[in-house]
Formats: sequence, C-alpha cells, structure tokens
Amino acid sequence: MTTPLRIALVVGSTREGRFGPTVARWFESVAAARTDIELTVADLADADLPAHWTTDLSPRGRSFVEHLAEADAYVILTPEYNHSFPASLKQAIDITGPIWRRKPVGFVSYGGLSGGLRAVEQLRPVLAELHATTLRETVSFHRFPFDETGTPHDTDIAAQAATVLLDDLHWWGHALRTARRRDEALSGTA
Repeated sequence: MTTPLRIALVVGSTREGRFGPTVARWFESVAAARTDIELTVADLADADLPAHWTTDLSPRGRSFVEHLAEADAYVILTPEYNHSFPASLKQAIDITGPIWRRKPVGFVSYGGLSGGLRAVEQLRPVLAELHATTLRETVSFHRFPFDETGTPHDTDIAAQAATVLLDDLHWWGHALRTARRRDEALSGTA
C-alpha cells in the first residue's frame, strides 16, 4: 500500500476578521473523506513569523517551518488583496524558501469578482523561482459564496473542483516524492 501523501494547507491571510478559516474548514472536510492523503493546516496567523527576513525564528515560527518541511505537497489558501496575495504570505514563502523545491503546489482562492485568481497568478512565478511545481487546477470562490454554516452555496461544484485539485496534487505529489527519494538515495543523503 502506498503511503498517504502529506499535504499542508497554508492559510495565507493574517488579517483580523479574515474569511480564510471558513474556507479552510470546508476544504479540510472535503480532504478528510480521502484515505490517500493526510491534510494538515498551517495557518500563518499562528506562525509568529517576523516581519523581516531572518533565520532567527521563535519556537512557533520554527514549528511552522518544520510542519511545512514535512509535507510532500501544498495547497495555498489565499485571498486577493489589491490584485495580489497578502504580504504575510510572501514573507512566509521567502522565509521557508528551500522547502518548496520539487514539490507540487495547488491553490484555493477567494475574493471579489476574480475569486482570488489574480493572487494565484502572482504566486505562480514566485513559486517557480523556488523550483516548485504549481498546478493548473484551482478552486476559487467569487464574492464569498458561503452560507452561515460555512458551506459553499454551490456545494457540488465546489466539491468537484476540490476533488479535481486533490487528484492532480496526489498524482504530482507521488511522482515528485518518488523522484526526490531516488535522488536522495543516489546522492547518499537519504
């Protein structure tokens, strides 16, 4: 039996009153129905990362980085602020740079008319620079279409989009994990 793929869901907003945790809870519930993945949440609001680049991190910051490093793949959950993604997310990506290398990244976005897709498009070149593999499939929510229980109004369409994203992430995650392990074995770093 294949080891489940470890996916870290990175909640990319730290604003007070943010909508991200609602979307994260929904995405977690979709992922929980699968046995081929293990999804954990890495919330930037809990990471205690500094506002400037440094390797001197607090215990919570080190724990956040270690959590991300253990993942085989990532889903970045991002809002769109001023046609881009949050500064807190950029800072987290910069601080954790090497951990993204040769790992797949999927996106769930939300906000306004574009559903956060402009933020996703700005994230792609940042992650490409770190040698991450970004996936085409995304889940996006336009104008916060959730009810008071945290369920999307279009549950079937949203769940279908999440399933397609997770299927693609699963394929890429296993392919890249196998390749990384092979390279580690060949270089003697395994």
